[in-house]
Amino acid sequence: MNVTELATLVRADNPGPMTLDGTNTWILRAPDAERSVVVDPGPLLEDHLNAVLDAAGAVAVVLLTHKHPDHSEGAAWFANRAGCGVRAVDPGFRIPTDHAHGLAEGDVITVDGLRVEVLPTPGHTLDSVCFWLPQDGSLLTGDTVLGRGTSVVAHPDGALGSYLESLERLRAFANSPAGVARLLPGHGPVVTDPAGVLTYYLEHRGERLDQVRAALAEGHATADAVVEHVYADVDQSLWPAAKRSVQAQLDYLNNS
Repeated sequence: MNVTELATLVRADNPGPMTLDGTNTWILRAPDAERSVVVDPGPLLEDHLNAVLDAAGAVAVVLLTHKHPDHSEGAAWFANRAGCGVRAVDPGFRIPTDHAHGLAEGDVITVDGLRVEVLPTPGHTLDSVCFWLPQDGSLLTGDTVLGRGTSVVAHPDGALGSYLESLERLRAFANSPAGVARLLPGHGPVVTDPAGVLTYYLEHRGERLDQVRAALAEGHATADAVVEHVYADVDQSLWPAAKRSVQAQLDYLNNS
């Protein structure tokens, strides 16, 4: 599905409570260009990966927003079929594994007229990055910002302090003259109010932290006890993820 002049969406068939409608694989290509860039090939589902291959044509490189399997598991299989490399923050996912296939602040990927700028946004995971397309004002956010609901920052992979700093950075960027027109997330629909959604994310995190502080003050001293108190209105099937989120919040409070 063409979403912008530069971005095409192919969604993996892996829906669930944590993946929403499924993982969004993004194919980026300048108009009339032969080669494309593929962001987050997704899980190792061959039907999905073959659909991405068909839609992408010649692929110059694969980029990963972060290491979670629903985004990265199919990357090596896909890169082998496409005959390209994989760039990632985590060396374990790079192909080849050299420094040149890393992703860092200030990196720019250019392919046949397409420009992709790297914005490190640690927090959801320590290796999370976003990708900025200045040519059409799109920001690919992986799981840092979702198209619906809010993202989980789960211990020990995630770090809430870093995540809050990343959200502040993205909100400032969305409000800058650069003009972020939309967010292209790793799950869910396109976000057309970037600054508003980022403000909501920050407010939501602040409210959850206040709830955790209140629970601690009332004597709920463990992560399990806090989950039962704060997440009482959440389906219990999601409590294991909520516990990891609470642990990340407790770590943040203990270190702030």
